Amino acid sequence: MSTLILALAAGAVVGLALGALGGGGSVLAVPALIYLLGFDPVDATTASLVIVTVTSLTALYGHARAGNVRWKAGALFAAAGLLPAAAAGAAASRLPQPVLTAAFAVVAGVAAAGMLRPARAEGERTAAVRPARAAGAGAGLGALTGLLGVGGGFLAVPALVTVVSLEMRAAVGTSLLVISANSVAALAVRGAATTGVEWAVVGPFVAAAVLGARDGRRLADRVSGAALRRVFAFALLAVAAFMLADALL
Repeated sequence: MSTLILALAAGAVVGLALGALGGGGSVLAVPALIYLLGFDPVDATTASLVIVTVTSLTALYGHARAGNVRWKAGALFAAAGLLPAAAAGAAASRLPQPVLTAAFAVVAGVAAAGMLRPARAEGERTAAVRPARAAGAGAGLGALTGLLGVGGGFLAVPALVTVVSLEMRAAVGTSLLVISANSVAALAVRGAATTGVEWAVVGPFVAAAVLGARDGRRLADRVSGAALRRVFAFALLAVAAFMLADALL
């Protein structure tokens, strides 16, 4: 029963962050699965991919209905990441667990640092699409998703704004298409590994995350976005430091 309660609580926090910030909340899923629910790093990244896929597809539906998804740009960006996501997903199980934990800690720290930077104004985005940069960014995001089991919204949204020249609202919606495609590609390669996923834990985690995302959207309407990002960033920095120390000691 305590495991179920922890799964529901962790899922609610992840969903709350996703709903309030539009991305980055999935970075909390892996440490929650490892340190609260007892998963090893490889199983945690696989379970996180399941969580990211379901929550991203759920959020994508809402953004698509609102007209915030640029399907052609998103499909091109996602296509560049499919093979890297699949390759990285296959490689993850072969990496030593401390290496995987340390890599995740570094990515979490980068995500936190990005959240502490001032938001880019709409008028500052790049005027022209750069196909080579778009392909490179898409490939990098796919590899990150496959290897570490994170959606990468904290990287996808800025890339879609600066490289693909989307406005912020469209970038958030389109990033969900990219994240969903990359997560499905990584899961397809890890198919055999999903048989070891504890669905009795992951199922409630996903359900709580989906419901928590709704509350997060309401919270975002009441609290300053900058304040939310600062609180989340400092929490993420603490998690990253703990995971890095755990991997190195």
